[in-house]
Amino acid sequence: MIVRRATGADRSSLRELWEQLGEEVEVPSFAREGWEEAWPDVERRIREGVALVAEEREVVGFALADLGETNRGAAHVSDLYVRPRARRQGVAKALLAEVVVAAHAAGLTHLTLDVLSSSAAARGVYDRLGLREYARFLAADAGALSKRLSGAQERESFGSIHVQTDDRDAVQRAVERFLPRIGRSGGTWISQPRNGWVAVYDELCDRDPRALRRLGRELSDRWGAVVVALGVEVGSVVRMILLERGRIVDEYLSVPSFYGPVPPGDLVALAVNPTIVARLTGALPASVRAVARTASTPSELPPARELLAGLAQVLGLEGGDTGYVDVSTIES
Repeated sequence: MIVRRATGADRSSLRELWEQLGEEVEVPSFAREGWEEAWPDVERRIREGVALVAEEREVVGFALADLGETNRGAAHVSDLYVRPRARRQGVAKALLAEVVVAAHAAGLTHLTLDVLSSSAAARGVYDRLGLREYARFLAADAGALSKRLSGAQERESFGSIHVQTDDRDAVQRAVERFLPRIGRSGGTWISQPRNGWVAVYDELCDRDPRALRRLGRELSDRWGAVVVALGVEVGSVVRMILLERGRIVDEYLSVPSFYGPVPPGDLVALAVNPTIVARLTGALPASVRAVARTASTPSELPPARELLAGLAQVLGLEGGDTGYVDVSTIES
């Protein structure tokens, strides 16, 4: 295999690899670029920057880079791709090595590059080579962002507690006993049994998700019962806590890192466990898995209310997508 400078004669090979790259990686729609749009930049790098191809009977990879233009003092690799059949043979390393040679020749001290968050394999290669993240590029739908900036998006928290029992009166007595220990509530409403569950809606628990979780734990501990605490927090994320005998047996948060960075183990712990949920609620594991998705930002998921409604439906919790302020719409 040899690595050499690309020329205009490589246009067809570069186009083929460029289009393969576009098919393989998950590029956001707003960032997608067709070959005819990309070619002027590729041609410029052939003339003024760095455009390399790796050859082994045919072109099996390419790299494009700027010298001190994107980042002062650094060569910046904008694109690097290797055909699947030629991977794990040192092609990417050879291409990067030639970019480093060009950087040194231009008096540059560093190399930077772009890599999509969805390209786990490429990120792994770069990590092993010692490249470290120093910045992040973030994106949002402009319309959705405009609503958030104007305050149009709902920011309220609300939720409900569902006790696996048909004894409404016993639930009411327990709520009356435990709730004053948690805080002052503006009102509570308790449903009649529905599908084997009694639901509790409370004004304090709507205002404070911590109160919702604490009351759920108290009610589960009181009976040794299965209890689901389900709600939307600050209008953006959905949380479900599944309790048995007062102990949390599963927890789901639609955006695990919403409140800040979390250890890798917690990322896993905050993803739903369909097997446990199915055992305790009777929901179909595949349905739970399909609905209870996680993401790095709320914008990557359906709106929180919509996600909550879907989860409540899968769990068989009627009225699980509402809170105390909306109980007038629920039949008792």
